[in-house]
Amino acid sequence: MTNRVKLTAILAARAGKTDELKMLLDGMREPCRAEPGNLRWDIWRDQADPSRFVLDELYTDIAAVATHRETPHFKNYISKINDLAERTVFVLDPIAVA
Repeated sequence: MTNRVKLTAILAARAGKTDELKMLLDGMREPCRAEPGNLRWDIWRDQADPSRFVLDELYTDIAAVATHRETPHFKNYISKINDLAERTVFVLDPIAVA
């Protein structure tokens, strides 16, 4: 059994904020991928609604998620995200993952 933790965030840009949201997410990509315990940090865009993004994150364990949430880049993201988007986050445990 693995202790990996997946985070999926759905971000719907507020009116007129799509470009700002994309820039914020782009700025998070490299520092998040460089974190110890990060296995994946990808940005997806909804084909049906280009103002909606999905973050696909995978961490070695819940401790790596906690470390991620204490980084300066995550704290900067949290300070801005509610002005830019409606945000829904899922923290997921593996059940049947290949």
